[in-house]
Amino acid sequence: MPFIVRLIINMVAVLIISYLFPKIIRVDGFLAALVAAFLLGIVNSIIKPILVLLTLPITVLTLGLFLLVINGLMLWLVSALVKGFYVNGFWGAVLGSILISLVSWILTRFLPS
Repeated sequence: MPFIVRLIINMVAVLIISYLFPKIIRVDGFLAALVAAFLLGIVNSIIKPILVLLTLPITVLTLGLFLLVINGLMLWLVSALVKGFYVNGFWGAVLGSILISLVSWILTRFLPS
């Protein structure tokens, strides 16, 4: 799937989650959601693999559940870097990352292959 399509899907997912759960994630506008989705894609492609490799022993011990924590950390990092994109604490970031992943997955299913 082209990068721009994934970017738009993630942006829509962020907007949907911020609309449905404003106490977990808040976005101040369309541009903030676009920048957050773009930066989330970059962070997930560069920093996340390094963290996964460094935390491999704990990930194995927790049977992969620690990956949820890593995803939450990535979302929390993006919220610290993007003005207008706010996440309510660490556990809000973990829950928000799960919800954004689910919405992105559902939106991807509606696209033709």
